[in-house]
Amino acid sequence: QVQLVESGGGLVQAGGSLRLSCAASGRTFSYYTMGWFRQAPGKEREFVAACTGSGGNIRYADSVKGRFTISRDNAKNTLYLQMNSLKPEDTAVYYCAADPSGSYYVTGSLHDFGSWGQGTQVTVSS
Repeated sequence: QVQLVESGGGLVQAGGSLRLSCAASGRTFSYYTMGWFRQAPGKEREFVAACTGSGGNIRYADSVKGRFTISRDNAKNTLYLQMNSLKPEDTAVYYCAADPSGSYYVTGSLHDFGSWGQGTQVTVSS
């Protein structure tokens, strides 16, 4: 099973930027579809962004489109989320997740993300 460790969260003022990283184990990382999710207080966990193993076929939630960028460096087994123009409503625990089967882009089901990291806190002050 793939192990995922998020980092890069912290406190930032509205309008600022953060870059989250997700370090993954496994020699087959380049085959994994990867995604970012977040959970704010009082809300359900929600989809943020995803990409295929090559870093393509990128999808974003409407709430972050144009502000966030997902990318990956397969040589380093690392997934990134660049977050710009941050808003207080972006405050949440951010999780990375892996779909080793590559099924998400076939089924469209978030259930295919079966491996999860522990999360990293992002707090945006106004």
